[in-house]
Amino acid sequence: MEIGGRRFVSEGLSERLWDDIYHRALTVSWPVFFGVATGIFLLLNTVFALLYQLSAHSIANQFPRGFAGAFFFSVETLATVGYGDMHPQTVYAHLVSTLEIILGMGGIATVTGLIFARFSRPRARIIFADHPIVGPIEGRPTLMIRAANTRQNVIAQASAQLYLVHLVTTSEGFRFRRVEDLRLVRQRHPLFMLSWTLMHVIDESSPLHGESAESLERGESMFLLTIEGTDETTAQTMLARREWSHRAVRWNHRYIDLVRGGDDDTRVIDYSVFHQVLPLDANPYPP
Repeated sequence: MEIGGRRFVSEGLSERLWDDIYHRALTVSWPVFFGVATGIFLLLNTVFALLYQLSAHSIANQFPRGFAGAFFFSVETLATVGYGDMHPQTVYAHLVSTLEIILGMGGIATVTGLIFARFSRPRARIIFADHPIVGPIEGRPTLMIRAANTRQNVIAQASAQLYLVHLVTTSEGFRFRRVEDLRLVRQRHPLFMLSWTLMHVIDESSPLHGESAESLERGESMFLLTIEGTDETTAQTMLARREWSHRAVRWNHRYIDLVRGGDDDTRVIDYSVFHQVLPLDANPYPP
């Protein structure tokens, strides 16, 4: 996995598939999900087809004869379709079909539930600028990060939290990662519909006071931003987050304006320049 532009590799953890199979089923891609589900379905039908074949004449009106007919009968039974042309005609076949129907009902319910869970998960379509910037706002150095709700519906009572994560060495030589809050000028947005530029003033009380590009690099610093709110369309809580390495910060830059004038007194929001930054004419805050 990658955090703040730095790759981390885990060792010593259990990698057994069944330890967290529900989470895996929700996070794999759709092609993998349907591929695995189809594979399990075909495997089960193959196993039950072989079981039906262990007893002669267990399936009435079996067509075609042999494994293929038993396989198709198993598909109809496992899916609880039951066309009626082929049906069990021995006690053994009835016992096998009973077990298969139980597994089929449980399997269909499980796959249906997983598909619903994957579709119904709230997904925020919030994008973040590729580069945090540092520039003067009303004469004070300010860290700024731009975000936008590309769905352009209402995210009500949106709240944002910005953190600095960096390495700290104690006087005893102990090194650890410290998470520090970066207080925002405006932490909440009542109706987050379009764009939102989050600002943190770098004053004497800020953890960034006195920091530079070089000192942030020495501390392997990264910034973490989370935005949470209620999607007015679905009434579900939306959560979006983004991390930036210290290398992504642009000192003494500004964002290109998103809004420009249009025809008939309208305003155009140009998301094609969302990630673009420009250096300031003046350099009052050297990195």
